[in-house]
Amino acid sequence: MSIATSAARDGYAAFLDRRAQIGDGHGFSPVWLPDFLFDFQRTLVEWAILRGSSAIFADCGLGKTPIQLVIAENIVRHTNGRVLVLAPLAVSAQTVREGVKFGVVVTRCKDGKPLPGPGITITNYERLHLFDPADFVGAVCDESGILKSFDGAYRNQITAFMRKLRYRLLCTATPSPNDYTELGTSSEALGGLGHVDMLNRFFTNKNSTGALGGRKERDGWRFKGHAEGPFWRWVCSWARAVRKPSDLGFVDGAFILPPLEQREHVVANLAPAPGALFAMPAMDLQEQRAERRRTIRERCEKVAEITSHDRQVIAWCHLNDEGDLLEELIPGAVQVSGADSDDEKEERLLAFASGQIRALVTKPSIGAWGLNFQRCAHATFFPSHSFEQFYQAVRRIYRFGQERRVLIDIVTSEGERGVLENLQRKADAADCMFARLIEHMARSLRLERGSYGNRREEIPSWL
Repeated sequence: MSIATSAARDGYAAFLDRRAQIGDGHGFSPVWLPDFLFDFQRTLVEWAILRGSSAIFADCGLGKTPIQLVIAENIVRHTNGRVLVLAPLAVSAQTVREGVKFGVVVTRCKDGKPLPGPGITITNYERLHLFDPADFVGAVCDESGILKSFDGAYRNQITAFMRKLRYRLLCTATPSPNDYTELGTSSEALGGLGHVDMLNRFFTNKNSTGALGGRKERDGWRFKGHAEGPFWRWVCSWARAVRKPSDLGFVDGAFILPPLEQREHVVANLAPAPGALFAMPAMDLQEQRAERRRTIRERCEKVAEITSHDRQVIAWCHLNDEGDLLEELIPGAVQVSGADSDDEKEERLLAFASGQIRALVTKPSIGAWGLNFQRCAHATFFPSHSFEQFYQAVRRIYRFGQERRVLIDIVTSEGERGVLENLQRKADAADCMFARLIEHMARSLRLERGSYGNRREEIPSWL
């Protein structure tokens, strides 16, 4: 075989490898694997460190905090540099305490000026603009699913900050509950295939050939003819998903969830819409929102009735008027609202987490990310069309480590029954996504662990 032919073959193989978006990674062998890691956590840590840039989609209570702290500490020890951990509000203080528990030094920084020398720095997402990526060798996004709650400019800022770093990690329990195409956002943040490029490679738009961005176009994406299998293999090349240790081939052991009871309470809508003679069920989103406002008192009074006990409880809401009325109706309730300063929000959220507050009233957009509220086993919820917010809110208390039966009371009106149906559809889609990820991940793990014999291949001398 000529040198030119060999070079062409090697070049074509490299081209195929690049197109498959499955590389060997740019990480390193772990330098520290502490004994406090469970076996499945150790597997995730080793894989992520060897890869360099990766995502870990692990359910609430599986120990994402120790996982990401060990990964960050390995990067610090290997590079003698700094790693920045980005976290939701109030999670920073919780992570610092977890670092003390696990023997990992984590320094909180609010002004964008990390301490001199190597180490792990943590801050809130909202303060990222104060930091210089040149000060860090790696970044960790804790609860990275929250990125979808920010506007496009904010997401672009986070992606641009991480783009300059060699080592990157995304950790979340809800990577893409509503739409598989959202996984492109995670890939782009990790320096892989961009969101638009991912759509063009694996998906086709069945509704429109127009520009990207409209609701019609986003809802119309579906897999190309034979692209579904390659899509999941591509995702598994940079992500690992786990809802319980057995997903990775380990015994679940202590990671077993307690019973969950979910009750639905429907209040009557007696007030007709303006211009109508009778109260009619809401049909579209605009009518649902209008009915939600017309039934604020009825729904809040129902929540107050449900929560008339002496145990801890969380009342999740979405509207400011709902929060104000719930705080008034529920004895001893403390509200965390958007009008509070970041320090006030954090103080109250952590006070509830430590058991100092009996009843917490807040919105999922404020308190549903990353915090551990498993002291509490009861929550009420006004449903919205966001499955991710509902899932995260429930998982603040229904998580591995919870020892009591968890009760979730969903309070809604007659006209919002369609909202619950939509939430169930999205829950089914999320289960399907995790099932596909775990299926292809299991195949990948079997290949990695497989044995192909110990006989060394002999190459003829004429080659």
